[in-house]
Amino acid sequence: MVYILLGTGFEEIEALAPCDILRRGGVQVALVGVNGPEITGGHGITVRADLTVEQLDRAQLEMIVLPGGLGGVQAMGASPAAMEAVAWAYAHDKWVAAICAAPTLLPRLGISQGKRCVCYPGMEDQVEGAAMVKANAVRDGRLLTGRGPGAALDFGFMLLEALRGSDVAAQVRAGMVYQQD
Repeated sequence: MVYILLGTGFEEIEALAPCDILRRGGVQVALVGVNGPEITGGHGITVRADLTVEQLDRAQLEMIVLPGGLGGVQAMGASPAAMEAVAWAYAHDKWVAAICAAPTLLPRLGISQGKRCVCYPGMEDQVEGAAMVKANAVRDGRLLTGRGPGAALDFGFMLLEALRGSDVAAQVRAGMVYQQD
């Protein structure tokens, strides 16, 4: 199961595009409300979560995804349950994925130390200990990071490839008529 955390003010495209891509690839995904069952994103789109962060089942966790959006990142960072779930995932060799401003949460948990990462431009100094690279999305071991809203599709395909392989990701890309330049 992939759990995508949604805090009030989350970046909608960074949560919903990867969710859509993963589901097209046959991956079970649950949208997880950090601030309750209905979460409003940074651009006024309200999403009904599948469950709240307190209901997250760690035994089912395969990957945890942290979308950006400053409000959403602040909400995740202020939630002990959310931060504990991310720390647990990393400690138990599960996939941890963060995009845009969300990689700034990783140093608090010791996750970014020595890892190649990307984040929203201008926030690189807030991802202490990471080796920042220039890319839309980058994978370093079980850590996956994305640059920002414009990289949401690349990020989503990287998550799918990590979970189900390059053939499945290529099939979904073709079905969505997605082409990289």
